[in-house]
Amino acid sequence: MKSKATSFDIAYLAGVSQSTVSRALSNSSLVNAETRERVQQIAKELNYKVDKNASNLRKQRSSTIALLLFEDPSSDDSQINPFFIAMLGSITKACSAAGYDLLVSFQNLQDDWHAEYEDSHKADGLILLGYGDYLDYQQKITQLEEQNTHFVRWGAHDPNHPGVSVGSNNYQGGFMITEHLIKQGRQRFAFIGEAGNHYPEFMARFNGHTDALSAHQLDEYFVGQFDAIFTEDAGYEAAMVLFEDDAKPDAIVCASDLIATGVLRAMNDNGLHCPNDIAVVGYDNIPVSAYTTPALTTVQQNTKLAGELLVSNLIKLINGQSVTDQLMSGELVIRKSS
Repeated sequence: MKSKATSFDIAYLAGVSQSTVSRALSNSSLVNAETRERVQQIAKELNYKVDKNASNLRKQRSSTIALLLFEDPSSDDSQINPFFIAMLGSITKACSAAGYDLLVSFQNLQDDWHAEYEDSHKADGLILLGYGDYLDYQQKITQLEEQNTHFVRWGAHDPNHPGVSVGSNNYQGGFMITEHLIKQGRQRFAFIGEAGNHYPEFMARFNGHTDALSAHQLDEYFVGQFDAIFTEDAGYEAAMVLFEDDAKPDAIVCASDLIATGVLRAMNDNGLHCPNDIAVVGYDNIPVSAYTTPALTTVQQNTKLAGELLVSNLIKLINGQSVTDQLMSGELVIRKSS
C-alpha cells in the first residue's frame, strides 16, 4: 500500500524547507507567489490534504496564551533552566496588558502536547521555552507549523527551523565576550559547551568565539572545545577533563552561566585560582552569576524585551498579521572572574 504523502515529500520535490511548504499551503504572504504556486501544484499532484481537524486553534478564540516550559536537565528538582524564570515575569505582564490570560504548563518530550493544545481549544496560541536538545523535539514543532498552529519560540534564528523565533544574537555575544578576554591579555583559550546542531544557540556562541580568536590571530593557541550541556555538573565534568591536559588555557569561555559555575568548582578542586590562573566567563547573566566566587563575567540577554516580543509576535500571528524572526543584541556584564 502506498504511503500517504507528507509535507516533507513536497519540500523535497519543491526544493524548499518544510516551513516554506506549510506557509505556501496556507497562502502566507511570507512566501513569494512563484514558490507558493509551485508548492501548491506539487501538493495537488501528490493528492496531499491538510488535516483540517488539526487546526482548531485557528477556529476558536479563548483569549488565552499557553506557555509551555519543557523539561531541562538541572542540578535541582525543578527541571527548569533558571534563565527562563526571569522571562516568565515579562511574559505574564505582557499577556495581562494585551488582555490575554496566561496558561503555564510544564511539559516533557514524551507528552503529546503538540496535539493536546490543538484539539482542546485551551489556547489561541503557544509560546515555547526551554526545549533542550533541539533535534529531539524538532519534529513536533514542525508538526505544529504543518497544522497551522499559532506559535512562537525562544531560540536560535535559522530559516530552516520551524516557526517564528525570538532570540539573542548568540554569535555577537560569543565574539564580544572573547574580545573582552583578549583585551585583558588572555591568549590561550578553551570553550566549554556543545557546539553542534543539537544546541544551535551554543554553536553560535562557539562560532563567535572562534571568529574572535581568528580576528586576533590567536587560532594556534586554541586549547580546544569540550562538550557540555547547560548544567553545572556538565561544566564541572568537562573542566575536569580539560585540566587533565598539561596545555592549560588562561581563559575559559563557557556556553552558559551554569556551565561556568561548574567550571569554577572544578578549578577550586584542582587548586586553580580565578582569574589569576584562568579567567572564566559565562553567558545568560542568571541571578547566581553575581554570587559565585568570584562573581562571573557574562553576557546579559534582555529577558524583559524577549518576553514582550514573544507575546506581541504571537498575538500578531493569531490576528493573521505577518511576523518575522527577531534577534536581540547581548550586553557584556564584567565582574571579577575576568
